[in-house]
Amino acid sequence: MGSGQVTDSSAPFDFRGKHVTVAGLGVSGVPAAKVLHGLGAPVTVVNDGDDERARTQAAELETLGVTVRLGDGATLPEGTELIVTAPGWKPDKPLFTAAHEAGVPVWGDVELAWRLRDRDGRKAAPWLAVTGTNGKTTTVQMLASILRAAGLRTAAVGNIGVSLLDAVTGDEEYDVLAVELSSYQLHWAPSLRAHSAAVLNLAPDHLDWHGSMEAYAADKGRIYEGNRVACVYNVADKATEDLVRAADVEEGCRAVGFTLGSPAPSQLGVVEGLLVDRAFVEDRHRNAQELAEVSDVNPPAPHNIANALAAAALARSFGVSAAAVRDGLRAFTPDAHRIAHVADVDGVAYVDDSKATNTHATEASLAAYESIVWIAGGLAKGATFDELVAGAAKRLRGAVLIGADRALIREALARHAPEVPVVDLDRTDTGAMLQAVQEAQRLARPGDTVLLAPACASMDMFTNYNKRGDAFAQAVRELGA
Repeated sequence: MGSGQVTDSSAPFDFRGKHVTVAGLGVSGVPAAKVLHGLGAPVTVVNDGDDERARTQAAELETLGVTVRLGDGATLPEGTELIVTAPGWKPDKPLFTAAHEAGVPVWGDVELAWRLRDRDGRKAAPWLAVTGTNGKTTTVQMLASILRAAGLRTAAVGNIGVSLLDAVTGDEEYDVLAVELSSYQLHWAPSLRAHSAAVLNLAPDHLDWHGSMEAYAADKGRIYEGNRVACVYNVADKATEDLVRAADVEEGCRAVGFTLGSPAPSQLGVVEGLLVDRAFVEDRHRNAQELAEVSDVNPPAPHNIANALAAAALARSFGVSAAAVRDGLRAFTPDAHRIAHVADVDGVAYVDDSKATNTHATEASLAAYESIVWIAGGLAKGATFDELVAGAAKRLRGAVLIGADRALIREALARHAPEVPVVDLDRTDTGAMLQAVQEAQRLARPGDTVLLAPACASMDMFTNYNKRGDAFAQAVRELGA
């Protein structure tokens, strides 16, 4: 881990009269355009789409005096001095190539929020930041719950639907922010300097956007740059520690690990059913601080305990007491469709983890139960399933496959778990979920868990993973009716 005084390039930026192009409408583009217009910048919004929603958003902005170009997101408007982009826009878009050739900087909405965080004489709230392939939202929400339990004014913001721009420019003042950041957002946030940050895990994801695993990891690693107090990493995932080692941080910033095993000095971990801290204590070589019981984590699945330890590490880096960690974890309620227990029917537990849309998340979900009837399938997004199935084979009572790319999972099961009975549902209508649950009930035995952990995206059959999880829960309720 590099050390030394890191130059903060986020000097005050005067937007008055600066011609800014906002790339993309939607949840980030519209607020960015409004904020920039309010700061005195002539704003032009460019957007690839020209649908009804885009036209409605464009009309709203045009009444403010913002110029909007629909159906043309490729051409750099004349006179542009800065681009603020929606995070999902890929770096290889022609607009950004033109900007690079013209020497025009490109920021994301996170970079804009960072630059605006201390305007108007307000004390800027420090950021405790979280990224990773899986677990970001849960960890940030746990962290916010812990911070609130400590009596701090906080909010869970960033990639979870609460706008960072609103948090830094709104009327409410915060002591600290719990910030979820995606790899897309980090790519476009070169000046970000967090108080402390965590990378929870790294697995192949969004490689079509980043171009390679190396580029994806590098963008995740940006979250550590310039950290002041702690870089939190996953002891079980060496790639996260490698990112810490490569980061250039403030003098005195520490590497802090979290582990499901017994913690070494400068780590948080688990000892005899307790979450313990050997990082933020006096004489960490000899002492440990009990933070909470494993049973205080809801649900106490292994990967969720890891999330809790990461959240605790960030909170402890901010000086939060052990009691607040315990109270915050007890108060936390996970979002729907994240290892959510739906019901017990005839001695079988039915669990909705529809949010497990990739193999890494599904691996963690499968590891939480001993005997599983697995409901899986959907859009594979280029994923392969051999490693996932091989690792879970001994836990599988049976499998029910749905969705467009179910054959890929069926073939992996044939190779690595040939003894596991498989039901292949040759239908992709939404009613397939009821049949899938009925088939799973037929395969299950008392003590088993029927687990919806699809390892795939949902859009072949459902609007989103929420609708898929809702369909599963409804089907389970019909079983018990």
